[in-house]
Amino acid sequence: MTEPTPSDLIYRLEDRPPVLESSFAALQHLLASFVGIVTPTLIIGNLLGLQSEVPYLVSMALLASGIGTFIQAYRPLGIGAGMLCIQGTSFAFLGAILSAGFMVKDQGGGPEAILSLVLSMCFIGSFVQIGLSQVIPRLRRVVTPLVTGIVITSIGISLIKVGMTDLAGGQNAEDFGAPQNLLLGFFVVAIIVAMNTSSNPWIRLSSIILGLVAGIVAALLTGMLAPGALSFSADLAIPQPFRYGFSFDLAAFIPLAVIYIISSVETTGDLTANCVISNQPIEGDSYVRRIRSGVLGDGLNSMIAALLNSFPNTTFSQNTGVIQLTGIASRYVGMYVAGILVVLGLFQGIGNLLLTIPKPVLGGATLVMFGTVAVAGIKILATEHLDRRKVIIIAVSFGFGLGLALVPEVFSRAPQLVQNIFSSAAATSGLTAIALSLLIPETAELTLEEATA
Repeated sequence: MTEPTPSDLIYRLEDRPPVLESSFAALQHLLASFVGIVTPTLIIGNLLGLQSEVPYLVSMALLASGIGTFIQAYRPLGIGAGMLCIQGTSFAFLGAILSAGFMVKDQGGGPEAILSLVLSMCFIGSFVQIGLSQVIPRLRRVVTPLVTGIVITSIGISLIKVGMTDLAGGQNAEDFGAPQNLLLGFFVVAIIVAMNTSSNPWIRLSSIILGLVAGIVAALLTGMLAPGALSFSADLAIPQPFRYGFSFDLAAFIPLAVIYIISSVETTGDLTANCVISNQPIEGDSYVRRIRSGVLGDGLNSMIAALLNSFPNTTFSQNTGVIQLTGIASRYVGMYVAGILVVLGLFQGIGNLLLTIPKPVLGGATLVMFGTVAVAGIKILATEHLDRRKVIIIAVSFGFGLGLALVPEVFSRAPQLVQNIFSSAAATSGLTAIALSLLIPETAELTLEEATA
């Protein structure tokens, strides 16, 4: 297959839509990605006790996403895919980041010490992805769709606990599990589900945003949120590279490096899907150059994000669906999105506003989002022909990864290095899957479906 599947495009990759149409398409991309960009920062801030820093971190996440989206679309110095691929904070790194943060917190470190270690490791880790971008076609022979599917499924399943905890009121909340919290959280889930069943594609696209808005309104009407809490400030967020200092821990870095490898392969898949929708070749030298430049862009954008005091960036897959929906594949629309994100990031008041969202509302939305992440991994696994070799790889990888997530005390007496490496469900599942894929030889064994056909 040398040509992509034809798609009904109104504006192709190099076309320049009029300002009005570009702005409207940019708004749709923003709706599809905004919650995904800011939610990882909110989760990290809430769980690690960084509430005082969250408004600034949210602003930097938006700013980094804007800069990254511009690089991918404009392709300066040949860096970036030269496509409409929105960059945003990656959910994939949550487990490794939280593990490193809790390690510092358990040692008595405060918010600055936590952010110093996490952001420094994210900065160094970005060079892993920058290096991998030059060998990404070979890397796919090791990090296969089977491995990627296992890791993504593990990420989603292990994070569902975070969403459910917030839905019940938040960790250590005095009213944890109170009926009003559960009802509000379930109401948000119900709204998101209802919006997703709509025949209107714009409503489906905005389901998360609409669910959050409906939850905030319900919280206001029931008195769970005071109207005065929604005030917006015009304080500017000024980027300060390495604002929290610089530190490093090798043991905590290893799980993060593994996720950078997985993220590189996942980005390759996202960019390939974008090529198909945008009517670009998916084989040949031009395709390989685009993928290498796109993964290089991801790595550079993650480095810039760390410099700006934000977390690793990646190419958002949901925006590929927006291209198909709008019929606008023009990379110049990406520059509109980038401009909007940069402007939003300069106002720290957005972060303050997001902090006022009641935990059950945020929990209801993130519960669905994390479930969707798990489903994305399952869909990848469903494309595989599952012979006995692959079944045992999946079983053992999930067993170790999710088992350690459920019973983290298993390695409580092991050296700290071992505890840190295997503290992330996603990293543990990924390392196990890679090791077993290399150790267990492939055979010509038929799948159950093939044998009974």
